[in-house]
Amino acid sequence: MSNKHLYSLLTIAVATFVLTACTISYKFNGTVIDYSKVKTIAITDFTNRAPMVYAPLAVRFNEKIKDTYVRQTRLELTDRNGDLELEGEITGYDITPQSMNANSLSAETRLTIRIQVRYTNNTNPDENFERSYSAYRNFDSSKLITEVQDDLIEEIVDEICNNIYNDTVANW
Repeated sequence: MSNKHLYSLLTIAVATFVLTACTISYKFNGTVIDYSKVKTIAITDFTNRAPMVYAPLAVRFNEKIKDTYVRQTRLELTDRNGDLELEGEITGYDITPQSMNANSLSAETRLTIRIQVRYTNNTNPDENFERSYSAYRNFDSSKLITEVQDDLIEEIVDEICNNIYNDTVANW
């Protein structure tokens, strides 16, 4: 065998090894669900038990959390007894002053939402948890909460739902 043939075989062997050893796997939906075992998710409506209640918040949160799982997984949404189960309550809706201006008045106000979540994985109980999630947005105190709360709630609810999703079925 000539050196040229030996060099070609060696190059092919190294290239084959590199290509098979360095494979990268991407999951575009970000889930780590074993769909052969997990087919359904039950999401109980989260009740609003916050001391200060903004009525549309519960509806928005419940729609968004369900929509998140329906859009990003192949799980079938069921009323109860799902392979995965989410339940909880809205525990906080707080508006608090933040920074002060030169006149000792609040220059910025913070809206904070807290949600308590209980997650049950009936196919793998080691993954069960109970956890509190919160997120906030600041807004200029010259604006009334009624002017900004719908937009702020949408942003906050999106963030909390994404965090819950990531902690339950995504590998982040």
